[in-house]
Amino acid sequence: QVQLVESGGGLVQAGGSLRLSCAASGSIFSISDMGWYRQAPGKQRELVAVFSRGGRTNYADSVKGRFTVSRDNAKNTVYLQMNSLKPEDTAVYYCNAHIVILVTGEYWGKGTLVTVSS
Repeated sequence: QVQLVESGGGLVQAGGSLRLSCAASGSIFSISDMGWYRQAPGKQRELVAVFSRGGRTNYADSVKGRFTVSRDNAKNTVYLQMNSLKPEDTAVYYCNAHIVILVTGEYWGKGTLVTVSS
C-alpha cells in the first residue's frame, strides 16, 4: 500500500510564502515523476509543478518565477516553495507521484488547502 501525505498548507496574506511537503511511503520500488496539482473552487484540477527523477522540472506559466519544486529522493519527498503568493493561488494542492511497485501506478495525496487573503 502506498500513501502520499501532504503538509504545509494554511492561510497566508498576499505576497507571503508557504512551503508544502509531500512524503510517499509504503512498498515503493522507485518513483519517477513527483509533483503538485491544484484545484480551485469551481475549476478543474491543474498542473502546478513537476519534478522528474532525472531532475527536469516543469511549471505552469502562472507560477513560473514564484514557485520552486524540489525533491529528496532518499526521503521520497517532494516540496513546493511558494513565494509572492496571490489570491488566485488559493486552492487545494494535491501531491502526485508515479510510483513503481510491481508496475508503475499514479498516486494522489488527499490534498492540503492553501488560502491567500488579499
